[in-house]
Amino acid sequence: MTDRTHSRELPYPAPGAGIPMLIVGIVLLLTFFGAPIGILVLRGLVLVNPNQAKVVTLFGTYRGTLRQAGFYWINPFASRRTISLRAHNFNSDKLKVNDLRGNPIEIGAVVVWRVRDTAQAAFDVENFESYVEVQTESALRHLAALHPYDSPNATETSLRGSGDSIHVELQQELTKRLEMAGIEVLEVRLSHLAYAPEIAGAMLQRQQAEAILDARARIVDGACGMVQMALQHLQDNGVVSLDEERKAQMVSNLLVVLCSERGTQPIVNAGTLYG
Repeated sequence: MTDRTHSRELPYPAPGAGIPMLIVGIVLLLTFFGAPIGILVLRGLVLVNPNQAKVVTLFGTYRGTLRQAGFYWINPFASRRTISLRAHNFNSDKLKVNDLRGNPIEIGAVVVWRVRDTAQAAFDVENFESYVEVQTESALRHLAALHPYDSPNATETSLRGSGDSIHVELQQELTKRLEMAGIEVLEVRLSHLAYAPEIAGAMLQRQQAEAILDARARIVDGACGMVQMALQHLQDNGVVSLDEERKAQMVSNLLVVLCSERGTQPIVNAGTLYG
């Protein structure tokens, strides 16, 4: 739905007598004295296609906009500018920027937009299509500086790990920037996100190290739980009674078995428990 709260656009009160005025203009052109008048009549004819608007100005004054498709006749001295109301796609270039932590990254976005207010698009900015491109790049740079590329903390918003919230934030930022030009942002999505080539290898090693540490932490946590469960089970069932030293040795052996990357080779003790 089109928001008209801050709209400058005015409907042009054009008569929809396109076909009759065309006939009148042709008839006047066929007569000797009516030729100049016929040219003026024909010059006032305007064709508006679907999803297209005609911004009408008369002697430097904005008179209104023709939005509804049809064949119209307007003041022949008025100038008209065609503005497309269709949805446009803009795929930004890959920008090299710094994230919140100062790491150089590459980022790009796809923006789906359309003209909401033809008066603002025609008169408030020099070129509204170029304005969309410049403001998109500016919004991307601002967004990248507010968040890190990646974060081990699940509660922290990151460019890679918080896609939905990043897209919403970028759309809000871009909507605010393009409001002056009468542009409506329909959708924004990051199309490219990566570390800059000069640090991509180092960052990959860091991510691998973080993944290994996280996996090790999970393994150790699970192993401790299993050891505690085994000792408690032996004690509750009265299978064997161990002093503190033997418990420590048993815990050490179990942790080695459970946390080792390779399969362990057991050593069978054929003597007594303490032999």
